[in-house]
Amino acid sequence: MKFWQAISFAEPDQLIGIAQAAEEAGFHGLLLADHLFFPAELKSKYPYSEDGTPMFDGRTPFPDPWTTIAAMAAVTKRLHFATFVFILPLREPIQLAKTLGTLALLSAGRVALGAGAGWIREEFDALGIDFHTRGKRMDEMVVAMRKLWSGEVVEHHGRFFDFAPVQMSPAPPRSVPIWFGGLSDIAMKRATSLGDGWLGVGNSPEEAEQILGKLAVLRRAAGREREPFETIVPLTTPLEAPTLRRLEERGMTGANSFPFSFTLGPHSTLAQKREQMLRFGESVIAKTNR
Repeated sequence: MKFWQAISFAEPDQLIGIAQAAEEAGFHGLLLADHLFFPAELKSKYPYSEDGTPMFDGRTPFPDPWTTIAAMAAVTKRLHFATFVFILPLREPIQLAKTLGTLALLSAGRVALGAGAGWIREEFDALGIDFHTRGKRMDEMVVAMRKLWSGEVVEHHGRFFDFAPVQMSPAPPRSVPIWFGGLSDIAMKRATSLGDGWLGVGNSPEEAEQILGKLAVLRRAAGREREPFETIVPLTTPLEAPTLRRLEERGMTGANSFPFSFTLGPHSTLAQKREQMLRFGESVIAKTNR
């Protein structure tokens, strides 16, 4: 079982130290959130709360994930990094492929793209991108970026993106893994037919078993049951070794420790975060993977 520390909302000046402490504690990797900005007047409804209000606002820090990962990868050796989730259809695929390909190369393949369609329409409106076609736009981006990561001369002619034969260098050691988040049927089918993994949003062990079973069925239907597939499933119950081992047998590959703002309060020191991660390493990671 791989264990990830979510670092959403963490104080930006502590991120380098957090990465070093996470590696010391035995975490497999860190999970970073993404938003370009928070609108002064938010009309979009947050899909993961009953009243549609998000747990963050315009004062909440969302540093650029790829710049942040580059800095943290430079001071660690084993720690992996992934976005949870990066709003993929807000971006342009050629520039993103260049950034991610270079980052994957320089970090020795320690980076993954956890992608989602996004829910803040105001972000799309500001960039002049159609909110309603974001899912199809995201699907096409994956196809285009994987072509570019091959290092060969490639071209792409699609509904949203079009480029003549080009060759991008340097190429990453392998195609950057792409994991998709979301509980909808469309999101889970996208993950199993197009992606390299699936990201959860917080579930009980019983719900996780059902989800893992559905993912297995969808992977078989797509003829991809023998391919590597990551499943990071945040659990809403305490992380106990017997439960984690049972879910691992059903296909769960990763669990996570929730953001520090959930566990330590809105603000905490780097020393407090390090102590919590070390304690998690001893009480959860070591006991589960012994």
